[in-house]
Amino acid sequence: MYDLAMLTLAAFLLLLGQPHDFETEARDVAKAVIAGDYAGATRNFNAEMMKGLPPEILKQVYEQQIAPNVGAFESAGDATSEKLGSVTVVTIPAKFEKGPVSIVVAFDAEGKVGGLFFRPGRAPEPAPTRFADYQTKTRLQLPFDDQWFVFWGGRTVQQNYHVIAKDQRFAYDILIMRDGKSHEGDDKVLANYYCFDKPIYAPAAGTITEVADGIDDNVPGVMNRFAPAGNHIVIDHGNNEFSVMAHFRKGSVAVRVGDKVKQGQLVGHCGNSGNTSEPHLHYHLQNTGTFGNSEGLPAPFVNYVADGKRVERGEPVKGQLIMRFRK
Repeated sequence: MYDLAMLTLAAFLLLLGQPHDFETEARDVAKAVIAGDYAGATRNFNAEMMKGLPPEILKQVYEQQIAPNVGAFESAGDATSEKLGSVTVVTIPAKFEKGPVSIVVAFDAEGKVGGLFFRPGRAPEPAPTRFADYQTKTRLQLPFDDQWFVFWGGRTVQQNYHVIAKDQRFAYDILIMRDGKSHEGDDKVLANYYCFDKPIYAPAAGTITEVADGIDDNVPGVMNRFAPAGNHIVIDHGNNEFSVMAHFRKGSVAVRVGDKVKQGQLVGHCGNSGNTSEPHLHYHLQNTGTFGNSEGLPAPFVNYVADGKRVERGEPVKGQLIMRFRK
């Protein structure tokens, strides 16, 4: 195979006495290198690394040794951290054009970055499912107005990173894109995201069995791993088919446990609560009412338009623009 060069970067300086958010810092360091902001990245080098790896050398290392082997960056998952003596190691699972890569950032006792590694990893595999050929009984309607973009959707790892989890085996992440972007202006301002605060509706009739609506919306780029679904609801449609809708804006959920809802009824507004890096709607169908401990079911929608073509019944896939069909 091939060896990837190790890049040694320095952590961002924080205010005196303020604890380090190592995971956020690690993502920022990796983002700067991947984006080609070498001058920006070297501003955080310690004296030793500034001497050995100035911007022009950093550029050569990444563009000539690393990028040709991994290809273009596509997406990143949730960072995890581990304390090894005085060193804190943060691992970011990422997807590049040529496959999965673990980005590992090591922080020393002073909070400086002691190493950054790009390590090719084994391709993840879809979770096994006994429902691949299941015929969903509930006639699901797209739960939003206007045209939305399928960021994650489909049955393969390439189309949908959710497929590695048994309960989210057929899940979707959907948002609004305009001119290739999900927001305008400052990407740290929630209101700048096109889907933020958009109304979300029940995809089918049913009974509300679970509600959360008191979790703060994240600043984009900061994720809440302690409440993965954020503000969310679960709808029992009968026939052991339950809709999970997640990441609502705090205070926007319009239903309570026990409520009967009709298809198309307002249930909340799109937000950025939970384990999410930017505003979007997460949706999946599962076989019990327990979030996180169920098996995912195929979630075909009916009577919608995908990339300008009418679909009577189908499962949207990554990259499609979708909206409800209107006569």
